[in-house]
Amino acid sequence: MRLRTTLASFATACLLLAGAGHAAEPATAWKRGIENQRQADLGNGTFLNPVFAGDRPDPSVLKDGEDYYLTLSSFDAYPGLPIWHSRDLVNWQPLGHAITRNVGAIWAPDIVKHGSRYYIYFPARTGETRSNFVVWADSIKGPWSEPIDIGLGAYIDPGHAVGEDGKRYLFLSGGDYVQLADDGLSVVGTPKHVYDGWKYPESWDVEAYAQEGPKINFRDGWYYMTTAVGGTAGPPTGHMVITARSRSIHGPWVNAPNNPIMRTRSAAEPWWSRGHATVIEGTDGRWWMMYHGYENGYWTLGRQALLEPIEWTADGWFVAKGGDLGQPLAKPSGSSVGPHGMALSDDFRGTRLGPQWSFFNPAQDEYARLDFTGKGLVLQGKGETPRDSSPLTAIAGDTAYQFEVEMHVAPGAVGGALLYYSDRLYVGVGSNGEKFIMHRYGEERPTRLAPSTTGGTLWLRVTNNRHIVTIHSSTDGKTWQKYPVQMEVSGYHHNVAGKFLALKPALYAAGQGKVEFRNFRYRALD
Repeated sequence: MRLRTTLASFATACLLLAGAGHAAEPATAWKRGIENQRQADLGNGTFLNPVFAGDRPDPSVLKDGEDYYLTLSSFDAYPGLPIWHSRDLVNWQPLGHAITRNVGAIWAPDIVKHGSRYYIYFPARTGETRSNFVVWADSIKGPWSEPIDIGLGAYIDPGHAVGEDGKRYLFLSGGDYVQLADDGLSVVGTPKHVYDGWKYPESWDVEAYAQEGPKINFRDGWYYMTTAVGGTAGPPTGHMVITARSRSIHGPWVNAPNNPIMRTRSAAEPWWSRGHATVIEGTDGRWWMMYHGYENGYWTLGRQALLEPIEWTADGWFVAKGGDLGQPLAKPSGSSVGPHGMALSDDFRGTRLGPQWSFFNPAQDEYARLDFTGKGLVLQGKGETPRDSSPLTAIAGDTAYQFEVEMHVAPGAVGGALLYYSDRLYVGVGSNGEKFIMHRYGEERPTRLAPSTTGGTLWLRVTNNRHIVTIHSSTDGKTWQKYPVQMEVSGYHHNVAGKFLALKPALYAAGQGKVEFRNFRYRALD
């Protein structure tokens, strides 16, 4: 009996250790939707996180009557600031993007409505500059204004609020705040410090203190400031949600007695580094938090959007009720806006870039590289490798998937299919129409592929099956040959290369010629 107990304990320990590196799917599996992509709504009144699979960091949610609108950090991807619409917080449909002009990597935004106008406040940074911006629109569907620089370069993560005096304010990283002009498009005065945050025990494994992401709610005569501390990556147990409240927008702010409201306590949990929450009132009196987290074992997918119920206590604080989010939860009220998400596949027969596509760190004239022939997307070559070619990227939210594309490579060009993290880290294969070039670790082999004088037509298929990448090529789209090198990409993420990004399917065109892409097909694997 003792031996049997010891073996059982050993097996449990092994499972916990295995979970810290690669999580099994929960007992209740996700439903499958468009292109077999996983979806949260289980169709029985419950949902299973993530509500937004894939790279959906720093989600900011606006409740506007019976509707919810969401935007998130888009970093170096342009068009940026994607806007999504929902009526039940679980099923979301895309409405477009709020910005096309590259002002830098866009970090945690805040989407709000003041009067009849919509605003998005956000920080952006380049290698040389940091600032904060605002865009506005009279309709959530746009058109959106050009980005307006409001300064505050020493801060990130602006959060909009209206005080008891009727004035508008931005709360900022580090516990500071500043008044806005009545139109919300400029700053009045200088920032003031108003909140010192909440200090976690020194023994906890965290990335850094990093007090950021303030979001303001008003309820029953109290202002609540919900923020994130602990760092957004690093150790799986680092990130967390804390809150404080005040009778006045100007403070003093008193910390909740149950801080942190929520955190990942163990690397064995299904979701790591959970934090950076928006608190949302449901349409039926229930309340929720939406925040981000890394999926256990899949830093490569980026920070995914998670939804958790909260409850208000008799003394006016709130508590998290979702646990580790590994099991289904009762859905919020509200009707569905339609099937969740969008197709990533694209036949490129339209007249504009599909909503699934964004350039990586584009130049101001990047969109001039695009041409639509009615048969495909023609992309003018740029640079020599994926590193300097501003690839087109799309967000994948599945742990296993496959995509393929047909390419017509003109003389002088190189085209390819990738999994792209950043200009420092990517993997895939390119071709000049005659020969291949392998991309691995953000490097090329051979180091440069000479332009072909004839070009050529070929198909590429990329399979990412739980970090194992396999590539096939074809000259007719029917008979496929396996590329002789397979790759393992579990290390292609922020804790290795920085920048808080995700590994994304991508297409690139380099060199002096053009590449025509046709029939991009994406399919999630079980």
